[in-house]
Amino acid sequence: MYDSYMTEMAVSEAREHLAEVIDSAQRTGQPVYLTRRGRAVAVVIDPVVFERLVEDAEEALDRAELALARDEDDYIPWEQVKADLGLT
Repeated sequence: MYDSYMTEMAVSEAREHLAEVIDSAQRTGQPVYLTRRGRAVAVVIDPVVFERLVEDAEEALDRAELALARDEDDYIPWEQVKADLGLT
């Protein structure tokens, strides 16, 4: 293994050790930041972690939109939806 504790690596170095970078991200669940001239330009992350982040972000957006709708009184209560659909 190239470096089991890597969290940051130059793009040029990552090219030479791409398999190890991917293995590290999958094994540890920690992202590996790829840098160019000392600045992060990309991140290698385990797909399971990525999916969880996307789901969490989508849920946060949904909650924010719901809060906005409630503040504007622009929503239909769940009980009303169920009644309209004949589910009660």
